[in-house]
Amino acid sequence: MHLDVLDLRNFYYRTNLGRVAQRAIREQVREIWPAAKGQTVAGFGFAVPLLRPLRTSARRVVAMMPGQQGVMPWPAGEENVSLLCEETAWPLPDGFVDKLILLHGLETSEHPAAVLEESLRVLRPGGRALFIVPNRSGLWARRDGTPFGFGRPYSSGQLEAQLRQHGFEPEAHRAALFSPPTSRRFWLKTASIWENAGQRMSAYYAGGVLMVEATKRVYRPTGLPAKDGLPRPLRILDALPQPGAEPA
Repeated sequence: MHLDVLDLRNFYYRTNLGRVAQRAIREQVREIWPAAKGQTVAGFGFAVPLLRPLRTSARRVVAMMPGQQGVMPWPAGEENVSLLCEETAWPLPDGFVDKLILLHGLETSEHPAAVLEESLRVLRPGGRALFIVPNRSGLWARRDGTPFGFGRPYSSGQLEAQLRQHGFEPEAHRAALFSPPTSRRFWLKTASIWENAGQRMSAYYAGGVLMVEATKRVYRPTGLPAKDGLPRPLRILDALPQPGAEPA
């Protein structure tokens, strides 16, 4: 079940806990993808909090939001680049996207396999996708007061197996949201300390969200290679005497 776009907007832009979550996840995205110079970047679900840093270098940015969730204009005060779409039929041509981010788009979908198929379709060969989902063993997936408490949480093994099944090759994984999902002032003020400690210890099992970067797998051609040119002519009659010139 998709969350309403207004609830997502209010959480990320109007609550202190949402701003903390946005900052923590966005810092990891910056480390994975510091820039997207001249590239086409797309997001699906509610990825707009993570797309803004890439707009300065990307050639094109598109924010796709599923119809069950709803859409909002983005970015505020600028030319709109967000659109409403079916979660199983994105209005992008094949191989159009260089980088793709999914946030609140996979775990809440009723058709996750179709979402992954669309992700694979719109990526160019060798393109990169970043899948961000709630961590099954984390605290954030156990609280309904945040968007990460809805949908199906994943373990890293479950997510990577599902990606491989649909033509992706996982390249790297990270985690974020190591602080508790609470709006208490102490935890909000010390959130950056918990994030730094979690990253140094590589305690991915304790993070609130899992982040897996994957590339579009390019299959090698199979079968016998085709040969150019005409087949060799038959030489059965070569041994017979050839007719000579007629006498004058």
